[in-house]
Amino acid sequence: MLLNAGQSQLLVIDLQTKLAPAIDLTDEVERAAIWLLQVAGLCQVPVLATEHYPKGLGHSLPSVLEWLTPDAVLEKIHFSACREAHIQQRLAESGRRQVVVIGTETHVCVLQTVMDLLTAGYQVFVVTDAVGSRTAENKQLGLNRMQQAGAVLVSREMVAFEWLERAGTELFRQISKGWIR
Repeated sequence: MLLNAGQSQLLVIDLQTKLAPAIDLTDEVERAAIWLLQVAGLCQVPVLATEHYPKGLGHSLPSVLEWLTPDAVLEKIHFSACREAHIQQRLAESGRRQVVVIGTETHVCVLQTVMDLLTAGYQVFVVTDAVGSRTAENKQLGLNRMQQAGAVLVSREMVAFEWLERAGTELFRQISKGWIR
């Protein structure tokens, strides 16, 4: 099962200002997320982002917001984004059945969202280099559990090259020449 740009959507879970400093390897997670946001934009893959209780955890990281439209950022209070009717609706409205998931925390909000996406019949791909938890152990436990439930673990480059499908295009040249920071 390969990813297809025309069937995919990217879901960014809770990359927020007050949570990010507590995340293990937070800089690497943020860089991978930004890179994927840029690739999604180039490949015309729609993006939604969640903010879990922003009054307490702050809003999305400024570097993330730079690549999002204001209507793409959705507030939530449940750990699972899929427990929010407005987020369920936005995911369904796209008509795309593949969901690429990134964000924090791997073992809490990412895990619970992925489990609900799988239950709802989506093909779910978790980008291992673009998710994080406060500890490496919790990240690994979350990844293991999602994979056991049927989520596909991928790297950001796997996502990009599957969305691209082939070399020799202008889009491929843009991405491969390091245009993306």
